[in-house]
Amino acid sequence: MKIKLLAFLSFFSILSAVSQTVNFNIQKGYVAEGYDVVSYFDNQALKGKSEFTTTYDGATYKFSSEDNLNKFIGNPKSFVPQYGGYCAYAIAEKAKKVKIDPKTYEIRDGKLYLFYNAWGTNTLKLWLEKDVKGLQEKADKNWEAMILE
Repeated sequence: MKIKLLAFLSFFSILSAVSQTVNFNIQKGYVAEGYDVVSYFDNQALKGKSEFTTTYDGATYKFSSEDNLNKFIGNPKSFVPQYGGYCAYAIAEKAKKVKIDPKTYEIRDGKLYLFYNAWGTNTLKLWLEKDVKGLQEKADKNWEAMILE
């Protein structure tokens, strides 16, 4: 009986870890493709270093410095990108998880939004040309429905 219970608990913990990371864009193995999510709040897009990493909510983050790593550890919720680090515009307009360009971002209302920017399409530009508050509300609703699927 103990073996069956242990096997069940092991399976459940693996399933739980996998389900958490499903809602994070972990291109290149890290949230924000390994860019330092704290650096965005200093108006910089800095690549993280492998010696400064941590895991939060089942996803791994890289940081450019020990100071930024410690800031994140002290209050991770304030630095985690919106919509799991997927393109905010695509979440709002299409309810789709789209990869991002980690150098294309916006800090708005104290939150980090990341965007797709390739092949002549800069979704941050599209985001800013429209009703941003309306897009945020739409993205919030779409994201809530997407993570419950």
